[in-house]
Amino acid sequence: MFVSKKVRLNRLMKNGRCLDVAIDHGVCNEPSFMVGLEDVQSVVNTLVDAGPDAIQMNYGQSDLLQELPGENRPALVMRVDMGNPYNKERHRSMWAVMQNETDPILPALRMDAACVVVNLFMLPDEPDLFRQCVKNISKLGNDCEKYGMPLMIEPLVMQPNSARGGYLVDGDTQKVTTLVRLAREMGADIIKADPTDNPDDFHHVVQAARCPVLVRGGGKADLRTVFDNSAALMAQGAHGMVYGRNIYQHDNPKAVVAALMAMIHDGADGQAAWDIYSGFEAVSYTHLTLPTNRE
Repeated sequence: MFVSKKVRLNRLMKNGRCLDVAIDHGVCNEPSFMVGLEDVQSVVNTLVDAGPDAIQMNYGQSDLLQELPGENRPALVMRVDMGNPYNKERHRSMWAVMQNETDPILPALRMDAACVVVNLFMLPDEPDLFRQCVKNISKLGNDCEKYGMPLMIEPLVMQPNSARGGYLVDGDTQKVTTLVRLAREMGADIIKADPTDNPDDFHHVVQAARCPVLVRGGGKADLRTVFDNSAALMAQGAHGMVYGRNIYQHDNPKAVVAALMAMIHDGADGQAAWDIYSGFEAVSYTHLTLPTNRE
């Protein structure tokens, strides 16, 4: 007998909310994403101690989480696809493939994942890439229904490769909302969506999704800005966040996680989250710098 989607979702979403820390950046094949992930075991240990709701990983990383003792470790969200749209140079051929094309759900079942996540890329003048993603989701979605695995779809609307290199997120509300709706119509149980350029428009995304929406964090940014923007998106109906570089590339991931968890689960606003983060930083600084009483 297979575990139901509801059981797995309850493990992932605490009271309908979730902070998912993504460290599955190897599939992007972009070196700048890997800074801070050199020692993956250490990163996982640090994140488990910080206590987010979930950690997003690949199959080849997942043993580092799932073999840890204890019942209170974060849930596993498993990335099951990979692609090349993130790189600074535009490739002759753009692609997105399943990591296990024959049985894409099998690695997640082996490692007792609470959810699987797959991309839905929408890039200018790349219809074949979009079709590959649709094909991936169609096969994966059928397996998810069969085996009771929640399906998280990551709809990504991107701008053309610019002069500075790299496809950038397109936060146009209409484009994001349209692709999110498509993801839901393809069977998403959870949507991992980019923020809209104007956070006050994000309720349109939530309305189109008709399922829990987690906001995708993107690149590393000023932390106070991250907190303020996250609070604004939560106020528009988001159910949580998926952050990577803003956590694992930070000197004190535990402080960032504590602030975001307070925002997601306790309704803290940007200022309150910043105060929580600052409190952790002050404790860490005092611990490191207070002199001893030894003579």
